[in-house]
Amino acid sequence: MESIYLLIPIALLFVGLGVWIFFWAVDNGQFDDLEGPAHSILFDDELPSHPAESATGEKPPADTAPGAPSVDDTRDD
Repeated sequence: MESIYLLIPIALLFVGLGVWIFFWAVDNGQFDDLEGPAHSILFDDELPSHPAESATGEKPPADTAPGAPSVDDTRDD
C-alpha cells in the first residue's frame, strides 16, 4: 500500500509529460503533412546528368560527356 503513494504521482507525471509533448508537437507543426514525406520517396529527384551542366546551366558537348563513344573521322568504311 505504501508503494502506491509513490507510483500514482509518478504515473501522473508521466501522463502530464506525455500530454505536454503531444501539444508541443502539434504547436510545432509535426502533424501538418503526414502524407507528403511518404509520397516523396516514390519520385526521383532530378539530378544533372553532368557536373558542368549544374555549374553553368548549359549542357556540355556530346563528345566530352563521360561514357560517350569516341568518334574517329579519319577511318574509311
